[in-house]
Amino acid sequence: MTRLVLHNFFRSSTSVRVRAALNLKGLEYDYVAYALRSGAHHGAQHTALNPQGLVPTLVTEHGPLPQSLAIIEWLDEEYPAPPLLPADAWGRARVRSLAHIMALDVHPVNNLRVLQYLEREFGADAAAQAKWFRTWAEPAMQAMETRLAADRETGSFCHGDTPGLADLCLYAQVLNNTRFGIGTDDTPVIGRIFDACMAVPAFERAIPANQPDAV
Repeated sequence: MTRLVLHNFFRSSTSVRVRAALNLKGLEYDYVAYALRSGAHHGAQHTALNPQGLVPTLVTEHGPLPQSLAIIEWLDEEYPAPPLLPADAWGRARVRSLAHIMALDVHPVNNLRVLQYLEREFGADAAAQAKWFRTWAEPAMQAMETRLAADRETGSFCHGDTPGLADLCLYAQVLNNTRFGIGTDDTPVIGRIFDACMAVPAFERAIPANQPDAV
C-alpha cells in the first residue's frame, strides 16, 4: 500500500490524537509539518488536500482524509489490531460520548483560529484568552471526571484496561490544557488515566516535544 503521510503541527492536540493512534497501531508514516502561526497550513499544498486548511490531514492510498476523529475511526477499521473501540455497541457509544466531550466541546474553544479571532476582534491578550478558555473547559473537564469516576466501565483507561479513542482525545486535551493553566489536581481520575497513557510508549512518542518541528 501507499505509505501514510500525516500533515500536521507538533502542538496541535488533534494531531497528537492521530499520531498516538498511528503509534498504537504500529503504523509507519511520513511527517509533514506546518507552522500554524505563520499560516502555512493555508497554503496551496495543504488546501489541495484539505480545503478547510486545518490539521491534521492523513494521506492514504484512497486519498486525503481530514478530521482527526474520522482519521482515527478509519485507522481502526482498516487496521483493527489493537482495537480503539469496544466490540459491543454500548461500549462504542460510551467511548464516543467521552471522546466527544474532549473533541467537540473542549477542543474547539482553544483552536488557534478562535483565539486569534478573540485577539483580533476584541483585543484579548494571552491572559484573557486563557481565562476565556478556562470558562468553558473547566466545567467540561469536571463533567468528564464525574462520568469516569462513576461509570463501572472505567478501568485503567477510560474504558477498561486498554487505551482507545476516548483516551486519545483525553490525553491530547490534558496536554493542551496545561498551556492555559488547567491541571489535574481537581480531576484525579483524569490525572490517573493521563499518567497511564504517558506510560505507554505510543502516547509518549506523540507528545509535541518529541516531534521534528517542535520549537
